[in-house]
Amino acid sequence: MLRTPLVRFDGDVWLKLECLQPIGSFKLRGALSAVRAAAPAELAGGVVTASAGNMAQGVAWAAREAGVRARVVAPENAPRAKLDAVERLGGELVLVPHEVWWQTVVDRRYEGVDGLFVHPVDDEAVMAGNGTVGLELCEDLAGFDAVVVPWGGGGLTTGIASAVKALRPEARVVTAEPETAAPLAAAFRAGAPVEIDYRASFVDGAGGRALLPTMWEWARALVDGASAVPLDEVAAAMRLLAARAHVVAEGAGALALAAALRGDAGEGRIVCIVSGGNVDPAVLATVLSGATP
Repeated sequence: MLRTPLVRFDGDVWLKLECLQPIGSFKLRGALSAVRAAAPAELAGGVVTASAGNMAQGVAWAAREAGVRARVVAPENAPRAKLDAVERLGGELVLVPHEVWWQTVVDRRYEGVDGLFVHPVDDEAVMAGNGTVGLELCEDLAGFDAVVVPWGGGGLTTGIASAVKALRPEARVVTAEPETAAPLAAAFRAGAPVEIDYRASFVDGAGGRALLPTMWEWARALVDGASAVPLDEVAAAMRLLAARAHVVAEGAGALALAAALRGDAGEGRIVCIVSGGNVDPAVLATVLSGATP
């Protein structure tokens, strides 16, 4: 696991490049934290997670380090590039319909697949691992006014925000979701979780159909604002990262910059979490051509 660089993008915008982790995503932090914290007896049957790709890679990496089996319940429509990466790391895939995958996340188990379940979001050890991103920010930048974090399930935001609010209580925490899958932004507008009109998009590593109940409670306590970003602006941010920062980011990885550029993080020094770079080559080619997938 790397202590990833914090680099200046333009003016008062900074980038925390979690896309440079060995698996291309921040998810390695939480996965290693959870697996390393487990007792040998807990690991005896291997580890299990439910993930569309990045957490799956993190858990497979951590299991390989621990010398135990890793099995991943993943949605059938997950990006093939991410699934291939899981298998390269030695993870075993269990592909299921999206609804079954989501229920596995909610239930924290999948019938017939035993082992220590490492929840991709709602796990204290996972969130603690994610919180190291916030600790590094506070150590590497003397002062900042806001940090923008892509919101998928909420584990990254909760971890980072817990650290930042403890060390920089005046700093704002703003989340970013694709507008086609933005349950947190909708909940902030309504004052409570509400049903949304979910549409899948190339931003597969953030956003979702609904909020996990426990994550809404964390968000209400730690998040100062929630941004729902149009897909064309996410694609534009991916192009900017490639052209001006020489960084390849997936859609989720570009969300924070897109939210900052549209002014949703407010004024002052803004840190954008570039959460991952595991983008399907065909999607990347389409985006770099100037189109929105």
